[in-house]
Amino acid sequence: MTVRAVFPHSGLPIAAALKDATLAALVAFGLFAFLIGLRTDQGATGALEITTRLSTLAILVCAVFVGSFARALIFGREAIGFGRALPSWLTSGVANASRFAGLALLIFALLTPVLFYQNRYLLDLGILVLTYVMLGWGLNIVVGLAGLLDLGYVAFYAIGAYSYALLATQFELSFWVCLPLAGILAAFWGVLLGFPVLRLRGDYLAIVTLAFGEIIRLVLLNWQNLTGGPNGISSIPRPSFFGLPFIDGEGSFAATFGLPFSPTHRVVFLFYLILALALLTNWVTIRLRRLPIGRAWEAMREDEIACRALGINTTATKLTAFAIGATFGGFAGAFFATKQGFISPESFTFGESALVLAIVVLGGMGSQLGVAVAALVMLGGFELFREFEQYRMLVFGFAMVMIMVWRPRGLVATREPSLHLGGRTQR
Repeated sequence: MTVRAVFPHSGLPIAAALKDATLAALVAFGLFAFLIGLRTDQGATGALEITTRLSTLAILVCAVFVGSFARALIFGREAIGFGRALPSWLTSGVANASRFAGLALLIFALLTPVLFYQNRYLLDLGILVLTYVMLGWGLNIVVGLAGLLDLGYVAFYAIGAYSYALLATQFELSFWVCLPLAGILAAFWGVLLGFPVLRLRGDYLAIVTLAFGEIIRLVLLNWQNLTGGPNGISSIPRPSFFGLPFIDGEGSFAATFGLPFSPTHRVVFLFYLILALALLTNWVTIRLRRLPIGRAWEAMREDEIACRALGINTTATKLTAFAIGATFGGFAGAFFATKQGFISPESFTFGESALVLAIVVLGGMGSQLGVAVAALVMLGGFELFREFEQYRMLVFGFAMVMIMVWRPRGLVATREPSLHLGGRTQR
């Protein structure tokens, strides 16, 4: 009996499966030979010494071989469609539950400071997740709605952070005054970025935006008289609750409301502050999608040439996308600066742009709920795998590849229709 008889629909013969598995194992060996098989350690004399990890390399290569062999036997070379193997009642239940996922996440976010008031670690993690949710929603305007691949979004994040830090430390302005100013300055630089890339698309646009992000980082690193250079800016003022600082003493938040002083009060306030900013970003994005400018973004994303043929001003469309996306990046940067109390160029590297872009793509470009779910899964997952520091990036890289293979449009690929005409849904 052949394997094809056992799996008549898509399985490969054993010889073909062995050939595919051997090729996959060779590719894995070429990728992991220097990354996993070799390791450099500091020796007793201070010099670097190379040590081998052949057993770990062999385990990884064997795992790739076995996995590829099993896949070829069962599924062949066709795409793996696990959705068809799930029962209909389960898929319909998941679809119905997804309608209330956004409301459930909002209720959970509102109750997080109440449920985990004594757990400072989870509160800080929640603030971090909401910060990246806000960044993801801001970038979603540029990438998900307008279809402009931006690899330098961290530049607007940095501009917002340094704008707030400089205005607050040099001119002693409050957080509530500096926050809109940081957004306006980030929007100004978003427009400046938009002009050189008006005629660029695809990979060329990505290269220019990547260069813009690196230019901003290098300027912050070398303009020491203004930005402090690699030393950054410290002693950044913290926000207050309508003029009531979160300190222990007279006229403070705790003393005014008759509460015992606790450092957690400031953390809870920051949590609700970034939650409000994120919800503002979400609300503005949803409203803009239903306006003519939002439909122009989506038309340009689908086909820019057809968009021009319809008489849409693509210059204004691109500039508004960059400006509005940069504004929310500036808001997030200002919040980051006031939360940390210290910023430096090392906080705004290309890795931050790549992480935010991964959140948008994995969540589903154009999907607000998908971005929130992806941020929660990725950042929460990073914390769960913190003990496996050497392998967690490998695990997450593998997970992202699997998601792109099985759900190429992201975790949440569906979205609400933009327009209803004559009782029929127009997407």
